[in-house]
Amino acid sequence: MPGFGRNVAVVRIIGIDPGTAIMGWGVIDEQNSTLTLVACGALTTPSGMAQHDRLVLLYDGLTRLLAEYRPGSAAIEELFFGKNVNTALTVGQARGVALLALAQAGLFIGEYKPLAVKQAVAGYGGADKKQMQDMVRMTLRLPAVIKPDDAADAVAIAICHAYTAPMLRRIAESR
Repeated sequence: MPGFGRNVAVVRIIGIDPGTAIMGWGVIDEQNSTLTLVACGALTTPSGMAQHDRLVLLYDGLTRLLAEYRPGSAAIEELFFGKNVNTALTVGQARGVALLALAQAGLFIGEYKPLAVKQAVAGYGGADKKQMQDMVRMTLRLPAVIKPDDAADAVAIAICHAYTAPMLRRIAESR
């Protein structure tokens, strides 16, 4: 299980909060259980643009980020089905584009439900957005919460992965 032991090299993780209008991303480094923010932001697409063109923009943007930051592992939020089916479908398409880019980069991909992210980062599955942002800020020793919210969510997903991936890899290797 390279990259997840004691006194090892830095493991770089990219977290993705999928969306069509805004796709949050965050890159953290993990070394000896210490997490450090490398960079974060959001890929955005114009609202009037055709869906297929928006997906191309997201894919191109994410592949550029992968080339620039060269993560060794990735995490993405699983799709949360709300009441709006159309929103769920378009977010699902953006999530599919992100999964394609991550898989083409050869990354180990962890997929996490929002509840799992909240439990891993805040210790409580019912944590609200402010509690999550404060925990991300404290975990990474940042002077202020990360903005925009989509980037903060992506960083939280990456943190969840840093905490959870070693166990997932052990399970996968035992099969």
